[in-house]
Amino acid sequence: MGLAIKRVDRLVGLTVLGSLLTTWLVLTGFDVVTQLLRQLGYVGRNGFTTFDAVSYVLVTVPRRLYEYFIFAAVIGGLMGLGSLAGNGELTALRAAGMSRLRIAASAAGVVAVLIVGVTLLGETAAPWGDQKAQAIQLRMKANHLGLSGTTGLWARDGNHIVNAKATLIKQVQGHNVVELADVRVFTLTPDGQIDRFDWAKSAQNDGREWILKGVRTTTLDASGTHTTSRASEHWDTRLNPRVLEQSVTQPQYLPMRDLYRNMSYLERNGQNPGIYAVTFWGRVLYPLNTLVLVLCAMPFAFGALRSGGLGKRIFVGILLAIGWYFLQKALVNFATIYGVPPLPANLLPAVVLGLGAWLYFRKRS
Repeated sequence: MGLAIKRVDRLVGLTVLGSLLTTWLVLTGFDVVTQLLRQLGYVGRNGFTTFDAVSYVLVTVPRRLYEYFIFAAVIGGLMGLGSLAGNGELTALRAAGMSRLRIAASAAGVVAVLIVGVTLLGETAAPWGDQKAQAIQLRMKANHLGLSGTTGLWARDGNHIVNAKATLIKQVQGHNVVELADVRVFTLTPDGQIDRFDWAKSAQNDGREWILKGVRTTTLDASGTHTTSRASEHWDTRLNPRVLEQSVTQPQYLPMRDLYRNMSYLERNGQNPGIYAVTFWGRVLYPLNTLVLVLCAMPFAFGALRSGGLGKRIFVGILLAIGWYFLQKALVNFATIYGVPPLPANLLPAVVLGLGAWLYFRKRS
């Protein structure tokens, strides 16, 4: 039938689009309501209000839309083709000479168009909203801490004011470890004047104490300023690493530019980028994984053409597609633990799944 868009392509595409949007709205809406009820349970804690709870949920809607799109694409695609099969239209299209691959491509084409907007959403509004949400949560959990998108983390620690440009999470022996980068500590006199300024390349908590690395200290007195440098030193601070860990925007919620920046920082310091590298390549390959998953779910809709049990086949297809999605995540994490580079670890499952889809459509076309 060629590559030009035909009326039958629009029929398949619009049917899939309607099912996809409905599924997307239901999945996201259910998650939003569930999260709102959870946040309302925190009202009254450290001045946390109903307005804060509603604001928290609203600013995280873009991220929830991004996360649920892949499930909506699989379920919506199967539901759309299933409705065509139930009405006999899919059989008519096959009888008219439209191949299974062309029908599946028409359905996947709608997903491909939508995924452009979804990817932009995941790189703009979603990270912005999650940063706002983290700031709201941080105010509730620790009113002496604050977050700013441009100046990083701020904290009041006795007569010290602490600022860290970046807060990173690293995995050490399966546990998350907090690291502050580009740390500034301002020491104030009783009358509010600065008499000491400490800058450190990083600050790490090993579970027992904080250690500053690459420290430069400047003191001010009547005779002028004095600067000293040290490779590392103990940092006597009351900053709680568990609270800081909760304040950090999780890597899966960061835009790719921030993931790449954090990867580069860790690599420059001879550290394993770990979860940031895995998440970065997962985000890069997100459109490919979504399209491949949709194409591989389509055979379950075609299976109903010559046999009964359309609803059962679609249900099984949905379970297998979503199950494969979570299995892929597990495989990627497992490969990372054993030193497999993040790019092939993320790419291999999609290649295997894509090869399976190609073999099916090549045989059945």
